[in-house]
Amino acid sequence: MPELGLPRVHYAATDSTNERARQLAAGGAPHGTLVTAASQTAGRGRQGRVWTAPAGTSLLCSVVLRETTALLPLVVGVAAADALASLGYDPKLKWPNDVHLDRRKVAGILAEGRPAEGWAVAGIGINVAVRVNDLPEELRATAASLELQPAEVEAVLGLLLTALEARLGDPEDVVLEAFRQRDALLGREVSWSGGVGVAGGIDASGRLIVSTGEATVLLDAGEVHLGTI
Repeated sequence: MPELGLPRVHYAATDSTNERARQLAAGGAPHGTLVTAASQTAGRGRQGRVWTAPAGTSLLCSVVLRETTALLPLVVGVAAADALASLGYDPKLKWPNDVHLDRRKVAGILAEGRPAEGWAVAGIGINVAVRVNDLPEELRATAASLELQPAEVEAVLGLLLTALEARLGDPEDVVLEAFRQRDALLGREVSWSGGVGVAGGIDASGRLIVSTGEATVLLDAGEVHLGTI
C-alpha cells in the first residue's frame, strides 16, 4: 500500500477536511489519501463541536484508511502524541482522543467510518502556531498551542503521518500500553452523563474504567469531564 499522504488534496479553505475525505473514501479513494486545509468553516470535533482555528495556524487534516481497527481513535491519538513528543513536548492523552499539554487541549481527533464499506477517516487538528489569545474567549482557558510558526505546520504534518503509519502497524496491546503511558485521566475524578467516579485506566478493548465507589463502570463512548459537572 502507498504511504500515508498520497494522493493529497489541499484547500485554502473548506468546510471540513473530514467531510471532503469522507466523500473521497466513498468514491473509492485509496488508502492513505490525505486532505488538508489552511482553514475550515465548519470543522467538527466530537459531540458536534466546532473546531476553531485562525487560518494558517493549525494542522487541519484527514486521512482515508482502508485498513483500520476498532481502536482507531486511540491509535490516532497515540500517533499524534508520538509526533509531539518527537518535538520535545510532553503530551498526555485524555480518553478517548484529545491530546493535552499542561492539562489543556492542543489537538483533537475525530475518527469516522463505514466498516461495511471498507473505509474510515481519521481527522486530526493540532494547534501548531495558534496564539491562544486569538481564539474565542470561551476557549482560551482550555486550549493549548505548540507555539511554533505557521511555516512549521507542514513539518508537523510529516511527523504525524510517519507516526500514524507506524502505529497502524502496531499490535493492539502495544497501542493500548502506549496510551496508558500518557493517560491524562488515570487516578483523577471524572464525570459523565451517567455519574461521577475515579478513572482507572483503559481495558483491553480501549474502554475507560471508572470506579464510582459502589461499582466499576466501563465507558466505551461519550464525553468525559475532569471533576464534577
